[in-house]
Amino acid sequence: MSKNIELQKIASQVRRDIIRMISGVSSGHPGGALGATDYMVALYFDIMNVNSDNFDMTGQNEDMFFLSNGHLSALWYSVLARKGYFPISELSSFRILGSRLQGHPATAEGLPGVRIASGSLGQGLSVAIGAALSKKLDKDNSLVYTLHGDGELQEGQIWEAVMFAAANKVDNLIATVDYNGQQIDGSLEQVLSLGDLKAKWEAFGWVVVECNGNEMLEIVEGIKKAKSLTGKGKPVLILMKTEMGFGVDFMVGTNKWHGKAPNAEQTELALAQLNETLGDF
Repeated sequence: MSKNIELQKIASQVRRDIIRMISGVSSGHPGGALGATDYMVALYFDIMNVNSDNFDMTGQNEDMFFLSNGHLSALWYSVLARKGYFPISELSSFRILGSRLQGHPATAEGLPGVRIASGSLGQGLSVAIGAALSKKLDKDNSLVYTLHGDGELQEGQIWEAVMFAAANKVDNLIATVDYNGQQIDGSLEQVLSLGDLKAKWEAFGWVVVECNGNEMLEIVEGIKKAKSLTGKGKPVLILMKTEMGFGVDFMVGTNKWHGKAPNAEQTELALAQLNETLGDF
């Protein structure tokens, strides 16, 4: 089996997990989670050097990932479980009061793989920069990765962090923007247009890699290209074009499924489009 096919199979299972987790509690954010699945699978199962068997908060001598758009938690939890950070059976506790799998990732519960609480949009890049600078001080050559929603870029803190990273040559950092053009209140153009994102990030001193985040081979190559550009004095951005709800035909390309759980009938329709490849939880 080729690596690309293996990753696609994992992605199909992760998308099933997302649908089942959110449907199980009638609460969650399926749209963005489904759209960013290929990226997260590529990152954890092909690109990053991580130690899922012996997780520690310091992340020394391994790559680190921070999920800034924390409402994509169902996606992250599925990937972490499938990678072996915690039992897959624990996915059934998603969003249940007192569980380790809260609606937005948190640290109080001690879930392996999670180093910061996230969900207050705009903060993740600042945290990732701090982690990247710490690695430089420790002479740790590992990289720091972070994922952001495109609507999140409407937050002012993002642009302060963007300026800081370039000015301080934080070149062991790869940020990714999930550019699906949708947010909770409508399209980006309706709410607040972001203009030419590639030109903006480049003007702020970043190197930008563009790719299709819903083609596994292309997103793998995109991350590898971004990785090859680290260590050259500039932080790196992956501008990743995706479709919200990718993988489920009635969820694709609309903000209506940003924070809406499918009912029982919709869940069955969605699962019928996604192959079970690793066994459901």
